[in-house]
Amino acid sequence: MFERIREKLEILADAAKYDVSCSSSGSNRKNENKGLGDAEGTGICHTYTEDGRCVSLLKILLTNHCIYDCAFCVSRRSNDIKRAAFTVDEVVELTMNFYRRNYIEGLFLSSGIFKNADYTMERLVRIVKKLRTEQRFNGYIHLKTIPGASEELLKEAGLYADRMSINLEMPTETGLKLLAPEKSHDDVKKPLDYIQQTITQFSSEKALIKAVPKFVPAGQSTQMVIGATPESDKEIMHMANTFYKDFSLKRVYYSGYIPISNDSRLPVIGSQPPLIRENRLYQTDWLMRFYGFDVKEILNDAHPNLDVDIDPKLSWALRHLEQFPIDVNTADYKMIMRVPGIGVASALKIVQARKFGRLHQDQLKKIGISFNKAKHFIRYADSPLQLRDYESGHIKALILSESSSKYTRIPKNQLSIF
Repeated sequence: MFERIREKLEILADAAKYDVSCSSSGSNRKNENKGLGDAEGTGICHTYTEDGRCVSLLKILLTNHCIYDCAFCVSRRSNDIKRAAFTVDEVVELTMNFYRRNYIEGLFLSSGIFKNADYTMERLVRIVKKLRTEQRFNGYIHLKTIPGASEELLKEAGLYADRMSINLEMPTETGLKLLAPEKSHDDVKKPLDYIQQTITQFSSEKALIKAVPKFVPAGQSTQMVIGATPESDKEIMHMANTFYKDFSLKRVYYSGYIPISNDSRLPVIGSQPPLIRENRLYQTDWLMRFYGFDVKEILNDAHPNLDVDIDPKLSWALRHLEQFPIDVNTADYKMIMRVPGIGVASALKIVQARKFGRLHQDQLKKIGISFNKAKHFIRYADSPLQLRDYESGHIKALILSESSSKYTRIPKNQLSIF
């Protein structure tokens, strides 16, 4: 029995690794009635939280059997791989045993689609319901929505999961039809819209009725595969922006395409996913969600793709030198956040600190800004009377040169991968 479960775990945990949409839960589910686990405070994430803590969760598929034949998916029906499926009770038992041994802090549960959408979704719902009601498990649960599942099952799932997500797969309908002709973006939009409307409904009821149950308290997310189809960065981020606005998503994830088959429709990109591009997309996503940038400012017809060698905020600033330099002692908070090398927290510290006097270079460095980058775009109390009138290409070269020399001075055995 143990060997059979372990073999299933190896197969279905390995198949689940391609889904990157796990992160800090944002849930506030509390431990009540002497149950097990608590999603409040610590939350759950696949690798690291924002403050650098590494936390863990059981990340598995219910099954890797699938009726679809998506070219980019390792679990596609035509792929010659070992197949396995957990029972409902096996997933519940694994989750509880792993939690009691302090191996995990929560569960990320997805599945291939076997038989049909409702058949699969019904089993996912039974698992999370058993965990919550029979095992009294209050830890974080992230549940993948099965495209095409009934609204009744989606609503029931939302009563037990902290977060729900459904993969958009390809950034455009054209790309999706090329690699997964049996799917459509409408299959994703319908459940996202239904769950969002239900979240709003529960929130409205809570204002009138105190004892309203939680419904997907950590919201929804989605994921796109990047690099399997030829979309520009502009197309990718404009699609992400639409989904953020239309469905109030908490996160959009960008997963660099990993070659897993010799299908002629798929690009040949070697053995490594496009990680630099993936990172630049996440940085752009951050600028849209936390820095007040409109996606059209960063990516448009004139600039449809992101620079690989510099981050998108620096790229934007170099294209808009007419807005710089700004005086950190008088500029508003929103404009300070747009300075390359100054983050959200540092911008707030600047605004607070200047209440007590004009800020000098040494104070800005102590605040924690990336001064070698920011100095080209700001004025401060002891800045040179005459700033050098550099063109954008010269500033870019200086920043890249300073960044390169900074790392060459660090012994190789002390380099960090963080």
